[in-house]
Amino acid sequence: MAIEGTAAAVPLSPGERVHGLNHIAELRAKVFGANIQPELERFISDMRNSRDRNHKQNERALAAIFFMANIPAKRQSVNVNDLTTDEKRELIKAMNHFRAVVSLFPKRLTMPN
Repeated sequence: MAIEGTAAAVPLSPGERVHGLNHIAELRAKVFGANIQPELERFISDMRNSRDRNHKQNERALAAIFFMANIPAKRQSVNVNDLTTDEKRELIKAMNHFRAVVSLFPKRLTMPN
């Protein structure tokens, strides 16, 4: 016996996914009053960890996120608590954008010969 009715999941465009992720982030802030500061600090600290074997690539990825957030290069080395509320908001939007786009990557990437 088949279940009939509308689909429970529908494919979303990258733009719709980004909008949804940003909307959920807004709702979390309003409903739960969640403080994202410690998580942002952990993420940036991990990305700046000079002991990581991919340190240079992590720094480049972090720079790309800051670039997407329109945070000037001279402000990219500051601590999270020194960022303005607008900069943090744009940083989260940029991270959500990357999350949406990464979900579209091919599933089984292989290195070319």
